[in-house]
Amino acid sequence: MLNNLLLLITAAIWGFAFVAQRMGMESLDPFTFNAIRFAIGALFVWLLYARKAKSDRAFPWLMGTVLFVAASLQQIGVMYTSAGSAGFITGLYVVIVPIMGIFRQQKLKPQIVIAVILATLGMFLINRPESLEVSFGNLLVLLSAGFFAWHVQLVGYYTTKYETGYLAYSQFAICAIYSAVGAVLWNLVKEPGYLISPKLGADILHAGLPLLYGGLLSVGIAYTLQIKAQKKAEPVKAAIILCSESVFALFGGWLILHEEIGIRILIGAALLLLAMLFSVTKQLFD
Repeated sequence: MLNNLLLLITAAIWGFAFVAQRMGMESLDPFTFNAIRFAIGALFVWLLYARKAKSDRAFPWLMGTVLFVAASLQQIGVMYTSAGSAGFITGLYVVIVPIMGIFRQQKLKPQIVIAVILATLGMFLINRPESLEVSFGNLLVLLSAGFFAWHVQLVGYYTTKYETGYLAYSQFAICAIYSAVGAVLWNLVKEPGYLISPKLGADILHAGLPLLYGGLLSVGIAYTLQIKAQKKAEPVKAAIILCSESVFALFGGWLILHEEIGIRILIGAALLLLAMLFSVTKQLFD
């Protein structure tokens, strides 16, 4: 029960992070935004926990690399597609995780299949994707969903080998390093000299609150809670609970951005809630 609660808290933090990411992207490019927020998250977790952990462990480069690719593809993809389409396509990792699990000999029970179907329908109704045709933005977001699914599976694997704090700090540091390199390359093409100009400092200040939320809460706390919860939670069940971030993103948009909520969206939220209940209750079908 505690693990499910931690995953739900993670989903809530990530849901509100969609608002922060949209606001942050008004000032910063995807790589600079991610570099700063992951650096904040790495420092936060290191100060709290990781510096006390064993220091002779190798970095989990694969896990950090997969998270970097997923986060980068999502951030860039959002620039070229609608928020609704991006939200729905990203959430499709709830379908991809169990497919990947089959290749890892993870059992796929009928109850979980029903929960995945309900979650997918719920996300579709909530996000109201305006356009799902093949496009550059949608393709990038779909690829990010695949990498997010891979990351969920990797978390389940690495939590048996690393302490929670060290694993969290390590993957954040890896993401920050990769993102910093990406920021340099991105701005060399887009706007040479930007990273050493006063404008960068002004843009960081303008995106200060989104960066703090994204770094301390979305990265530092939420991803760490995910790792802690997945020490005992199965990857597929974790994915079903985590995809409820769509509900919290919806609530955040209504509360902060004053976006409207209709009957269709409420039905979608109810389906997601039902999917979570299916995933956490005892086996109903033998």
